[in-house]
Amino acid sequence: MSERGAALAYLVGARPNFIKMAPLLAELKRRAPERDHVLINTGQHYSREMAAIFVDELGIGPPDYELAVGSGLHGAQTGRALERIETVLVDLRPAAFVVAGDVNSTLAGALAAAKLSIPVAHLEAGLRSFDRTMPEEINRVLTDQVSRWCLTHSPEAEENLAREGVGPERVFFVGNTMIDTLVRMRPAIAASDVCERLGLGAAPYILVTLHRPGLVDGSGFGAVMEALALLAERIPVVFPVHPRTRARLDPVAPHPGLHLLDPVGYVDFLALQASARAVLTDSGGVQEETTYLGIPCFTLRSGTERPITVSCGTNRIIGTDPSAIALVPDELENWSSPPADVPGWDGHAAERAADVLLEALEPATRS
Repeated sequence: MSERGAALAYLVGARPNFIKMAPLLAELKRRAPERDHVLINTGQHYSREMAAIFVDELGIGPPDYELAVGSGLHGAQTGRALERIETVLVDLRPAAFVVAGDVNSTLAGALAAAKLSIPVAHLEAGLRSFDRTMPEEINRVLTDQVSRWCLTHSPEAEENLAREGVGPERVFFVGNTMIDTLVRMRPAIAASDVCERLGLGAAPYILVTLHRPGLVDGSGFGAVMEALALLAERIPVVFPVHPRTRARLDPVAPHPGLHLLDPVGYVDFLALQASARAVLTDSGGVQEETTYLGIPCFTLRSGTERPITVSCGTNRIIGTDPSAIALVPDELENWSSPPADVPGWDGHAAERAADVLLEALEPATRS
């Protein structure tokens, strides 16, 4: 295969990766049809609701490789992913390998490619919580260190990368591809009948999503669930429960206002966000989506790697003390959250990311 026809490879593994990668994969397929475009799924998330449904809803097509890494301790999961990704890359030898986000699959893919001298593009580079007790923070920092192209999605990322010695020749502001996907799916989101199917009607409710180990695995998670049950006495709570959260969920006394659901698909989840009075979360991606949608967001963490959502006024960091949950209804009384106009969160980030990669890989053919 000639250099111009060499493959481009893309790595997904967990729910957010599919959302971030889909628009860039589609854009590069459109603009570089002479290349092979190879999608590798580690299977870090493997239930239909957490993975396969995204293939269907986002229209990215089935992955070319299914590595079936599964769950496990961080080291074991990362090690299995690294070994299996490396086996694929040894044979494939792509011209570039695109990874996204901050999950264990992201770091495993970046390390496997870097050790084979395959250039890595990190989509969503430069985010920092400055909390190295978070596994995701370790994954972000190390992935950026070995990436040839650090594709950033918010203004503070460039400063974060410079502080860590990443030179400006490796840093490219492209914007937020997760918002690209949201923009493209707006008609489907508007057509979703998930609220009717769940019997929510037009009454206000709080949407909850919690999954991070620091919160879910700790001894205080029982107190969080008790706080949610108390919150549900004032306003209904809708909580699609992540599989790893479900595994740690003690029996909760039935409460008419607390709706514990299985995970829902991407379209239905965004429809639930768009109709919610507010969202309570520990997810980075949800902080971004609520900022774009103009839905008040309360983040149950001590900080965020997405400070722009706070400075825009759409997101409030309320800490990890479960007692803060009780204050949410009162804070909502005088809080509206209009959609924020964040630079690069405009539905065209994938186009800018494709510009960066094609300029580097095909400079002689660009007009």
